[in-house]
Parts: sequence; C-alpha cells; structure tokens
Amino acid sequence: MPPPPRYRIFSIRDSACAQIAAEIAQLIRDRAILGQTAVLGLVAGKTPLPLYQELIYLHREERLSFRNVVTFNLDEYQGLENGHPAGFRSFMQRNLFDHIDIPPRNTHFLSTTISDAKAFGHCAHYEAKIAHAGGIDYQILGIGRFGEIGFIEPEIPLDTRTHRVLLSHRLRQDAAGAFGGIQQVPTHAITMGYGTILEARKIVVLAWGTLKSRGVRRAIEGPVTTKVGVSCLKKHPAAQFFLDGPAASRLKHQ
Repeated sequence: MPPPPRYRIFSIRDSACAQIAAEIAQLIRDRAILGQTAVLGLVAGKTPLPLYQELIYLHREERLSFRNVVTFNLDEYQGLENGHPAGFRSFMQRNLFDHIDIPPRNTHFLSTTISDAKAFGHCAHYEAKIAHAGGIDYQILGIGRFGEIGFIEPEIPLDTRTHRVLLSHRLRQDAAGAFGGIQQVPTHAITMGYGTILEARKIVVLAWGTLKSRGVRRAIEGPVTTKVGVSCLKKHPAAQFFLDGPAASRLKHQ
C-alpha cells in the first residue's frame, strides 16, 4: 500500500486557511519576480470560503496582487443559463474574483451551456488550455462525505481526463437547497478527471467538520480505490490534507 498522504490538524479552520493562503501568496510573489504566472486549480462550495476570505484579506491589507495568476475551476453544472446564481462561475465571482485584481481573461471555467454533442470537444479544449498555461501549480480540493472529489463518480479510472458526468441522486439532493428543489438541479455536469488533478504540482485537500470524518479516514488510512476518489492522492508526491479536529476525529493516529 502506498504511504498515506501528509496531513495537518488545526484547532480552527481559519488557521489552516491562513497557512494555505500564505503558501499561495509566496508562490504568486515568487512567480511575479520571475515574470511568470502562478496557475491555481480552484473549487466552489462552502469548504474553501474561509480560504478565499483569507486571500481577499491578503490582497486588501498586504497588497498581494493577482495580476499574474491564472485559474481553472474543477467542475461545473451543465444545463444552466449563463450567470445562473447557483453556477460555479457566479460563486467564484461573488466570493473571490470580484474582490481581487485578477484579470477576467485569466479565470477559466467549464461551460454551463455547452450542448451534449459538443461536450467532448469542450472538455478536450479545457485540457488544452491547462496545458498551454503550463499545468496547475497548486490545486485546491474539498472532500465529499464518502471521500469523493467533486462530481467524479465512483469507479471512474484514475487516468480519466475532463469529462461529462451523470449526477447521482445523492449529489443532486445535496445541491437541492441552492436550486430551490431537486427538480431544478441539473442532471449532468462537467468535471476534471483524476488524471487531470494528479498532474498538479501540489494538491491541498480541505476538510472541516464531523460529516467529513469518514471520508477523511478512508482517504488517509484506507486503500487506494476509485470508490473513495480522494484516496487516489496517495499516488501524488505532494498532496496534503488540512483538517480541523472534527474532520480528523476518526483517524487512528493524530
């Protein structure tokens, strides 16, 4: 069995996010000195919100510029109109991009409006844009209750690239509140695959609260299996978990 990924446990999530934000800030500044870009892989959802708030603070109070930053979001619903408030582009604008100086042309998202017929080509184009940017330097991830990554369904091969997925009833039910009922939640989404994620130079997984503790334990102390998607990070040499106490509560060694 591969060695478990590194993990750190914090008494409060704000401390964890301050540490991650400091690492990202150093990457951005180091690249700026060299006249280069820093490429970040980002996610939507409640989990990364304190991290984004910390990055906004660094921009406002410590003059951290994001002019040399390029971003790629992990996933997106398919079948929403442009600008839908529950879409991940809208989420990122509200919670990060509207508050920093990142050029809009540097932020990349999967399309909410792409047709089924054009989805394959759209996914290939997204992969090409990541490659053209030089690959992802620092990938932020959350973890689902059962150890899944975003919209990637169980049993998807580890070499899968960006692809279209049929959303499970459970994932749609989890999102029902944001859409005003499960009937309004899209049935499909587009997501990066494990193959895309594992090419990032560094990966950081955020997990807060007891609801994530089972997935954390399975990811860190269990075998590598696509049934627990985040366990595939054992194959990455620079993957690290940032946990609060409740999320780490099921680990045998703390």
